[in-house]
Amino acid sequence: MKVGIAGAAGYTAGELIRILINHPEAELKYIQSESHKGEPIHKVHQDLLHTPLVFSDIDFSDIDVLFLCMGHGFSSKFLAENNVPKEIKIIDLGNDFRLAKDAGEFVYGLPELSRDAIKKARYIANPGCFATCIELGMLPLASIDALPESISVFGVTGSTGAGQKPTSDTHFSNRNNNLSNYKVFTHQHLGEINETLVNAGAKKKYDLAFVPVRGCFPRGILVNTIIRTDISLERVIALYKEYYKDHPFVCISDEPVYMKQVVNTNYCYISICKQGEQMLISSVIDNLLKGASGQAIQNMNLIFGLEESMGVKLKANYF
Repeated sequence: MKVGIAGAAGYTAGELIRILINHPEAELKYIQSESHKGEPIHKVHQDLLHTPLVFSDIDFSDIDVLFLCMGHGFSSKFLAENNVPKEIKIIDLGNDFRLAKDAGEFVYGLPELSRDAIKKARYIANPGCFATCIELGMLPLASIDALPESISVFGVTGSTGAGQKPTSDTHFSNRNNNLSNYKVFTHQHLGEINETLVNAGAKKKYDLAFVPVRGCFPRGILVNTIIRTDISLERVIALYKEYYKDHPFVCISDEPVYMKQVVNTNYCYISICKQGEQMLISSVIDNLLKGASGQAIQNMNLIFGLEESMGVKLKANYF
């Protein structure tokens, strides 16, 4: 496949480039950035000094798939301003097309829920990072409509989730050796999470009390989801292992999970424990990979009929 990336100067685009230049069935043709046109990509993504690629405009007649790695709200603007041929597949890593009211022809790209629809799609709305981690932690229970109406979610995310441009809340001197809550109960991923759980089989919308936390580390997400249920722990674990048995990037652990297991990979690890009727579901991902670029490649593979894990069999930097 010939590939173009629009909005290629950010963290998610950098991860996408790193995967694509090593993907056996992809040829990265065009890497577009308005602010860096004509520059070598290593001027921005400095670890890519070994590649000869430069930022350039995209020749839409010479690509098969277009990735949009723009800030939220800019993907729809880009598509309105550029005549992208209908035959080109589009995978949007922003949030412009994730909700049903905005989706149009875009399919929500969570393979663990919509693999068959993704295979037939032309356009994919890649899920958000927190949304992915939270949804994967609850999909099996949603599939049998066994989630309670009230759900508490606590999640910690790395600083790369806030993008490259520093703010008073995200720059190093504030974030280092520090933790802080943000967007309490109002996070932008709540809408897509609720829609996804309903699409998975739930019969109702949920009261999700979500407290996101800025972590003092670069990448990774840990989510703790707390529910009350009278279903036994053994039955829940069996349900999760059965649900994910054919999905290569979700693993159910018998031990507590932690971020270092999955950072720099496309995996989601999940562990479950229970005391009385209180159940804790812990899920961990890399926000830039399974939460963004790795999942986007997973979706590309599915659209083009390739092995789902091609190019994203990545290993964690464990030490």
